[in-house]
Amino acid sequence: MVDIHSHILPEVDDGPKTWDVCLAMCRMAAADGITHQVATPHANDRYHYDRPYLQGLVAHLQELAGDAPKLSLGCDFHLSYDNLQDVLANPERYAIEGSHYMLVELSNYSVPQQTTDCFLKLGDRGITAVITHPERNPILRESPQRVLEWAEQGCVIQVTASALTGFWGERVRRAAHWLFEHDAVHVLATDAHDTEKRVPILSAARDAAADLCGEDVADALVEGNPMAIISAQPLPYFPRPVLGSYRKTPGGN
Repeated sequence: MVDIHSHILPEVDDGPKTWDVCLAMCRMAAADGITHQVATPHANDRYHYDRPYLQGLVAHLQELAGDAPKLSLGCDFHLSYDNLQDVLANPERYAIEGSHYMLVELSNYSVPQQTTDCFLKLGDRGITAVITHPERNPILRESPQRVLEWAEQGCVIQVTASALTGFWGERVRRAAHWLFEHDAVHVLATDAHDTEKRVPILSAARDAAADLCGEDVADALVEGNPMAIISAQPLPYFPRPVLGSYRKTPGGN
């Protein structure tokens, strides 16, 4: 399995604070069957994203961890005006290394209508947006059709593994199921931050996805598609989303 979203580097964001925890996360991931993990520290107003420095941390962690899992660098890119201007000028700075895919996190407080135009501008610069955890975004849970429309225009939709296993609560789990029902999930990723709560485990979510949509699709979400992302290839599983009627609040109420 391949995990394209993890906060596994020390003291760079709200992830682990020590190298011991980083190494323990790597070992936990490897034991779960994760062969490649992308370190994706936050890039936002709170956490400065210094790519050369972070690349050095990845290299050092790889030395500590050995061959498993293989590590590479991306980022958890917060879509803001300043960040957008920077990525349009330097499109390779924030992408998963060696690829044209970039994780994009949307605000929990405002997802303006211009967001669609932002994704189109990224596409014009050769960047494919991987929209992270829309099932956990309270605004998108109220208007999930927007997620389907972004998938329709070619954005990749990444759901949090632990959303399927109930860690984020029933409302988030139902929102994730709604996206599955509408063929708008392309990748499962851990969004791991530690070894106790937000853990680097994919296998349980893979099994839950298999119950929802079958073994082949579940394997695509944790193997085929994320492998294509880190290899800068088109996703082998990219169904047309099921547009049309929807409940306003798929997560509950």
